[in-house]
Amino acid sequence: MVIGGGLAGSEAAFQAAERGARVRLFEMRPTRYTPAHKTDRLAELVCSNSFRSDDPANAVGLLKEEMRRAGSLIMRAADAHRVPAGSALAVDRNRFADEVTRAITDHPLIQVIRAELADIPEKGVVILATGPLTSDRMAESITRLTGSSHLHFYDAIAPILEAESIDRSLVFAASRYDKGGADYLNCPMDRKEYDCFYEALMAGEKVPPEPFEEPRYFEGCMPIEVMAERGRETLLFGPMKPVGLIDPRTDRQPYAVVQLRKENREGAAYNMVGFQTKLTYPSQDKVFRLIPGLGKVEFLRYGSVHRNTFVDGPRVLEKTLQFRQREDLFLAGQITGVEGYVESTAMGWLAGIHAVRMIQGKPLVPPPPATAHGALAEHVTNQSYKEFQPSNVNWSLFPALPEKVRSKRERREKMRERALGHWEEYLKQVTAS
Repeated sequence: MVIGGGLAGSEAAFQAAERGARVRLFEMRPTRYTPAHKTDRLAELVCSNSFRSDDPANAVGLLKEEMRRAGSLIMRAADAHRVPAGSALAVDRNRFADEVTRAITDHPLIQVIRAELADIPEKGVVILATGPLTSDRMAESITRLTGSSHLHFYDAIAPILEAESIDRSLVFAASRYDKGGADYLNCPMDRKEYDCFYEALMAGEKVPPEPFEEPRYFEGCMPIEVMAERGRETLLFGPMKPVGLIDPRTDRQPYAVVQLRKENREGAAYNMVGFQTKLTYPSQDKVFRLIPGLGKVEFLRYGSVHRNTFVDGPRVLEKTLQFRQREDLFLAGQITGVEGYVESTAMGWLAGIHAVRMIQGKPLVPPPPATAHGALAEHVTNQSYKEFQPSNVNWSLFPALPEKVRSKRERREKMRERALGHWEEYLKQVTAS
């Protein structure tokens, strides 16, 4: 049984079924929606660039390569429906979700059940993949199982704009350092425009937290107004950094830049890169229209902030993603304490493999720590953490090389080669009959 039809749950169900297991996949939408999801499709994304960099020199690029070699359904769909975004892997969200939904619902060994489960089933092999927006009732069930309150932080969504409403006379097309072609629209600001924007941003009205909320933001997805509170120039080193961008009309680097990325293949919508926010909708209307080129823009989706639920993995999970209190219950996806769609999918792949091997009476084998999958599994189960916090995959999670390599580029290349070598051996081990 798989609970949750997001990326992790879909990946877990598919991998288990491909290896002969009969799977019941429970998804509560459309019976009940989350604050972020809008459709009943499986694996619905809320951002076109959810898969981030495809550069092999990046840790997330390595993770995606491991997933491709492992026959990941999510990566197959993402590659099939990618849209131009420089060196990033961005996808057409609707076509991507349609393909994943079709692959799951058409699979002869998977039964999709559209219903909300309020409690964790007491018997059978179960994969819990309820995601960052786990319902309150299921969260209570997890709390009872773990014996302590579940942890949470808040994730943020950037606005989406109608392409035709962007004033192209005030923006220019380019990718940073000319990598990957002119895939982004760039809104340049001079010092005076930036100061005006900053003051309006700081004065903008924020959505007040609910009485039960204690905001704990993930550093890699910080609301723009929270970043701005750290100092007037903080945004110039974050989502508004101008480095690597030259305005062709002035042949100079702007003082600040807001980047817009295609949200779909047709280019009918654009995402405001890094502009996650908890500003109220009227404030977003007022503040973001101060950005050159966006004065008369139409918002297809406003930015928002939502709860993200995860467990204290080092205290409750084995390295095979099993609950210590119950060996036939596996956790998958973002609720394990990884951050990001790619990482969540990877945990879904692992949970699916471990669960089906348990059904088949085979030993459960964690991935080597030197692989991207293994580094993530090690992170969410590392008992040396005094206070566990979620993380994206990054090179700091990997074990050091046995030899010293001074060049960062060469060091990462060696770590990548080592990881893929270990990964190929691991795939042979866990896929052997």
